[in-house]
Amino acid sequence: MLGPQIWAAMRPGLSRGISRNVKGKKVDIAGVYPAVTTPFTATAEVDYGKLEENLNKLGTFPFRGFVVQGSTGEFPFLTSHERLEVVSRVRQAIPKDKLLIAGSGCESTQATVEMTLSMAQVGADAAMVVTPFYYRGRMSSAALIHHYTKVADLSPIPVVLYSVPANTGLDLPVDAVVTLSQHPNIIGIKDSGGDVTKIGLMVHKTSKQDFQVLAGSVGFLLASYAVGAVGSICGLANVLGAQVCQLERLCLTGQWEAARTLQHRLIEPNTAVTRRFGIPGLKKTMDWFGYYGGPCRAPLQELSPADEEALRLDFSNNGWL
Repeated sequence: MLGPQIWAAMRPGLSRGISRNVKGKKVDIAGVYPAVTTPFTATAEVDYGKLEENLNKLGTFPFRGFVVQGSTGEFPFLTSHERLEVVSRVRQAIPKDKLLIAGSGCESTQATVEMTLSMAQVGADAAMVVTPFYYRGRMSSAALIHHYTKVADLSPIPVVLYSVPANTGLDLPVDAVVTLSQHPNIIGIKDSGGDVTKIGLMVHKTSKQDFQVLAGSVGFLLASYAVGAVGSICGLANVLGAQVCQLERLCLTGQWEAARTLQHRLIEPNTAVTRRFGIPGLKKTMDWFGYYGGPCRAPLQELSPADEEALRLDFSNNGWL
């Protein structure tokens, strides 16, 4: 594995020299981030001690930073107080040079603005804002552009767009992304849709802006790097952090054959802890790999014995267990 200093020296070549000055602060989000889970006790309380333990273990890998209160963090199941407390605890637990990106999306623009302001106050370096989707039939490009513009106008920290159609049923359109990329306080997007053509098109159409695209899953990470993405926010990094960082290194250094081999071995495990078994599957594998996964909050349920065996096979068949 490469040391942090060498890693830091490698990334600028991929990030297109992006260094945006936002309210006096330069932010380059290129790199790999684990989408951090929220640990719960047996009585469904947030377990802040286990959260810190997981962060200490994840801190041994050369991640650019950490993303908290995204989909993997079960944020819809947390109270506003819990969301903010999790971010505050993470900020205290991780090194100052690691970026902390906090999910601040809510359904209304007003609530999102308020949550974003609060996330900044408890130490977030940037806010990741998921598309509002409850009234998805009315979420036109114009509505989404208005929403994100208002949030970015009022946010004291940079904003990262977040499109996750598997959860929201809403894909943030390319035309809206291109328009929003021109906002001085919107610095990038996490796209979890898996459409590499769209990722490449966003990179192409925002190439004149200080705007970066992050893949939202390891399953299409190599392909995303190939079309100009600069990193990834992914759940699988919670259990295979070294391997995800290795894939990043191979892509950054142009070792595409080795990268392809590793990418192939990560596809089934990644699918298992995302689309197939979701967060219960991810937390189960965390338990296997020496982290604390623990239970999810209801209504998410534990895996059945048959699902657990299928999950184990997806990892063991690819040499990870």
